[in-house]
Amino acid sequence: MAKTKNLYGSFICMQTYLIVGASSGIGFQLAKNLTENGNKVIALSRTDNNLSSLNNVTYYQVDISEESPSFPIIEESINGLIYCPGTINLKPFRALKPEDYLNEFNINALGAVKTIKQYLPNLTNAGNGNIVLFSTVAMQTGMAFHASIAMAKGAVEGLTRSLAAEFAPKIRVNAVAPSLTATPLADKLINAEAKLKGAEERHPLKKIGNVEDISNAVTYLLNASWVTGQIMQVDGGMSAVR
Repeated sequence: MAKTKNLYGSFICMQTYLIVGASSGIGFQLAKNLTENGNKVIALSRTDNNLSSLNNVTYYQVDISEESPSFPIIEESINGLIYCPGTINLKPFRALKPEDYLNEFNINALGAVKTIKQYLPNLTNAGNGNIVLFSTVAMQTGMAFHASIAMAKGAVEGLTRSLAAEFAPKIRVNAVAPSLTATPLADKLINAEAKLKGAEERHPLKKIGNVEDISNAVTYLLNASWVTGQIMQVDGGMSAVR
């Protein structure tokens, strides 16, 4: 396994992480954090965006929403797979169409399935592979206008626990369940001062999340060798405190 030096001059083992949806928001922050700590990142996303500005990142253009995404062949072992693509499609139930549910399921759940199936041999070869998926606070806490996304993320949580059982002890599988986080995907929900203030007030900690909050949680799970099958709530207290 390749080695690199940390900030203190000591040698550490370089890990290889595959991030799907790494061109912005949480995925980009995670790629930045992991590479700054001496790891290699393989990034799959529809656009490069600023990924080329990061050292030790290999980028492949992949559209995960396609029926058969053009996954690159990766020969090396993968220590961690992080699946970041998500959707925010908040509508009243009467306005949701069947295709809304199918689109949410395809991107949030089925895309994760396709990616894991593609790279399961790489994770197995690593000997200590792990997977981190994304759910939502709306799975734990019923919220109006979240029917389609809550259904899709319910599938993600079921997948997380099922694969954690099936892949143990060689591969750990966990998920992070954020509340509203300041990312490009959420911009339309916080793009005015009144909207942002309202969102902050709904959380017990009186603020919304940021990409560092979520990427730090993912990093913990990537390194938590005795944790699997867990859904980590990173939601400003929304799911547990009133």
